Amino acid sequence: MKKTILTGLRPTGNLHLGHYFGAGQNYVRLQDDYDFYLEIADVQALTDNFDNPEKVRKNVFEITKDLLAIGLDPNKVHFFIQSQIPEIAELTVFYSNLVTVARLQRNPTVKTEISQKKELFGNNGESITYGFLGYPVSQAADITAFDGEVVPVGDDQLPLLEQCREIVRKFNSIYGNVLKEPQQVLSKTTRVKGLDGNEKMGKSLGNAIYLVDDDETIRTKVMGAVTDPSKIKKDDPANPDVCMVYYYHKLVNNEENINKICSECKQGSRGCVQCKKELIEAMKSFLEPIQERRKFYEDNPEEVKKVLEEGTKAAREKAMAKMCEIKKAMKIDY
Repeated sequence: MKKTILTGLRPTGNLHLGHYFGAGQNYVRLQDDYDFYLEIADVQALTDNFDNPEKVRKNVFEITKDLLAIGLDPNKVHFFIQSQIPEIAELTVFYSNLVTVARLQRNPTVKTEISQKKELFGNNGESITYGFLGYPVSQAADITAFDGEVVPVGDDQLPLLEQCREIVRKFNSIYGNVLKEPQQVLSKTTRVKGLDGNEKMGKSLGNAIYLVDDDETIRTKVMGAVTDPSKIKKDDPANPDVCMVYYYHKLVNNEENINKICSECKQGSRGCVQCKKELIEAMKSFLEPIQERRKFYEDNPEEVKKVLEEGTKAAREKAMAKMCEIKKAMKIDY
């Protein structure tokens, strides 16, 4: 019997290359080996988009199209919408009694996200909502509602998974051995840098290339990418290891070209403009098959709706069965 794998994405925008290399490739690789549940976490998206519900609703379908386009097979993966599984909300309430506010405030991932959202929460975080602070509890409910044994994550998400394990241990110590402690699976590329050299690619940072970007958008973004600042003239030798153009060549180009680019860059026989133009073409070639698959779902929205409906039905059945077990252990199975 296959182990259950559970992962989720907040529908706040389209997928970018950071999502693809940091998680998407991992999902595609894992879908053959596990009973795979993929949550479109619309409720968690509302924690910092509560005043823009239309954005979240639209992106539920946008992100599903992106995930199908990168190669996830709806015959192997149960795509489901978080808000359509009421058992997750129930478990979130139950688990809220098992974790302190102080522990949530110490969570490194939560602290980082709060600092990135200063405009939303204020410089001192004085406007942090209960929902935002408590979303690690909701994530624990996401995982355990489906007996998730394996969770594919990036390294920045490890503190959230550890918080889930703490909740599981606390629950089991009180109510018996009902919940499973999930284990992480890290992708080979745990994080992708932004075009500006930032350690993380993100929408809020304005340094991302998206899977849906058209040719002109790609050209504009690549031409603005950070290169070695010590290279002043075209024929100056440079260090490719500090150049974001070379960094992206390594992601989307073939090994022969990568080696050639590296050698010419170090020798000073390659200009940055030439290198960027070659990256634009390599990027377009890399994204072309993804964008072709995505166009099918753009043209057939009923297929996307069907994928979500069938996946959500399967997820609800599994969550209901687990909730019966949990309520029995908690003595509230009236």
